[in-house]
Amino acid sequence: MNLLANPLVIGWIVLALIVAALATYRKMLANQEDDIVHVSGESGNVTRQITLAHRLETIDTWGKTLTIVLVLYGLGLAARLIYQGWVSSVSLTN
Repeated sequence: MNLLANPLVIGWIVLALIVAALATYRKMLANQEDDIVHVSGESGNVTRQITLAHRLETIDTWGKTLTIVLVLYGLGLAARLIYQGWVSSVSLTN
């Protein structure tokens, strides 16, 4: 059985690539983050920090959610493939 011909496996791979792309995007945004906390003075810096923090928080929420979905999808897929292999091996011996 060719696993890459299974649409569920392809779906899992696509989801894994989306999670990896999201992690890469988050890393690129985090590199632009200013480590100095601006509490007063130039309002542009404060606004930029707030915007970036909100964007990172949103990405973190999506990243955690999609990672949980990816793991659960993978476990379900693995269970299905193991069950299919077991059923086909039992039917061959009968």
